[in-house]
Amino acid sequence: MTRTRPHTVDAADLSAIGGIDIDDVLAYVHRDLKKLPGYLDLYRRYLRQRWDVYELDFTADAADWAERMTQEERDAFVSISSGFHHGERQVEVELPVFMLGGGEESKIFMSSQIEDEARHTVFFDRFYREVVGLPGDSIQDVLDASFEHVSETFIGPFGLLAYQAEELRRDPENPVLRVRYGTNYFLWIEGVLALSVMKITLSYCRNRGFLPGYYAGFTATCRDEARHVQGGMRFLRESVDADPRLLLEVHDTLRTILSINSATSRRLALESLGWTPEEVRALMIRQLRMKLSDVGIGLAPDVEAMVSRIEPELAGG
Repeated sequence: MTRTRPHTVDAADLSAIGGIDIDDVLAYVHRDLKKLPGYLDLYRRYLRQRWDVYELDFTADAADWAERMTQEERDAFVSISSGFHHGERQVEVELPVFMLGGGEESKIFMSSQIEDEARHTVFFDRFYREVVGLPGDSIQDVLDASFEHVSETFIGPFGLLAYQAEELRRDPENPVLRVRYGTNYFLWIEGVLALSVMKITLSYCRNRGFLPGYYAGFTATCRDEARHVQGGMRFLRESVDADPRLLLEVHDTLRTILSINSATSRRLALESLGWTPEEVRALMIRQLRMKLSDVGIGLAPDVEAMVSRIEPELAGG
């Protein structure tokens, strides 16, 4: 397969992005992490890359879902993507709390990310309504209908994020609270869980030739995540550079997240999507280590040992 050039990923409109390989978009995520673009650079990129969720056509997706996919494939697909469905909505309403702190350039960029999260919420609402066939007259109705498919992995980090957001509401400029929130959300939820879900579901779609509307919309979502991850990792690196003691907060937050990860009691069966548990584990570990390496954040030995024992459980947002 011919590899997609980085500038093609950057400039593709919604009609073209469905032809881009997800591996090239993931490479695009990491391309700028070592130098990390500024917040206004990321905002300008957002203005170029905005897409209209209502331009997606799910007609072929609905036929694939009903006629070509097996029940096992449908169950696995819904299980892994339902956390993303709820995660987008949660971040849409909680990220404004994080935006209250930080500099003006950061606030401007965060405003674009909140708009992205709202668009992604509508994307999943359309997919669940028009393709999966979940009932509901409102976005909340469809969220309620999909909640039964949400895995424990969603409850863990997103439950922690809700707690961290409540702390920030009371003290939005507190650098310790901001780094705790940023580690959980930008590094773990976006940088590891979300990108891993994208790799798994989009690789399945591309390999099987299924769900073209989902592929285009979720690939565009992944490109949006490139901006979010780069902005979030810039925040973490600048925070640690300004006060090296905050590295301890990154480590402590990862200890909490990885402890939650090891406490799940049921595993998502992703073999029908072409992924073994060991492949999922390796994917998650690689995503985490690449982010940390690219921005120069090291781990304490005990945290590194916990990373090597990551359980292959996924949710996204």
